[in-house]
Amino acid sequence: MTGRLIAVEGVDASGKSTQAQMLAVSLGAVFTFQFGATDVGGVIRRALLDPDNDSLDDRTEALLIIADKAQHVAQIVGPALEAGRDVVTDRFTASTLAYQGYGRGLDLAELQTMMRFATGGIEPDLNLLLDIPLELASRRLGSSLDRFEGTGDGFLDRVRAGYLAMAEADPDHWVVVDADGSVDDVAARVMAAVQERLGGMR
Repeated sequence: MTGRLIAVEGVDASGKSTQAQMLAVSLGAVFTFQFGATDVGGVIRRALLDPDNDSLDDRTEALLIIADKAQHVAQIVGPALEAGRDVVTDRFTASTLAYQGYGRGLDLAELQTMMRFATGGIEPDLNLLLDIPLELASRRLGSSLDRFEGTGDGFLDRVRAGYLAMAEADPDHWVVVDADGSVDDVAARVMAAVQERLGGMR
């Protein structure tokens, strides 16, 4: 595959969706997202985000997300990379490790094995972690919360800690970006990180 893959990661309300779209436009790359970018993924997304699905088992949640990943790679990410296109995705494999692994407490090694199967071994050339204090994330989210955003018991604290642990463990493939600031300020930090690591892509 000659295209390169950038994943924009972070807790909910970190601004990653906005920044991923802006980055894709700046680079002339394909923009996509997980989960829900395909028709199959859309069905999965609705089930996962519905706050009424409070009986969903953690393992079921993980399997649905990994199924979305397989379809996403087969239908969007893989073909774009094979065609030589660069891809910017709002979330990829690290989100599953952060949310279902560190957040829910599922086994990280088992999740990684299942994701390698789902993605055919595709991993981002660069993970951009948009990091913000959770107090700021909470203010941005407001009171209308989906199933993940409304999880209590320190869930998002564990997710954020998981992201930071992954970034620290693999500095060659991760950059932590301060996401506290205006949209344009954060976009400038994101672009500077991409140019430093990947030469501005193509």
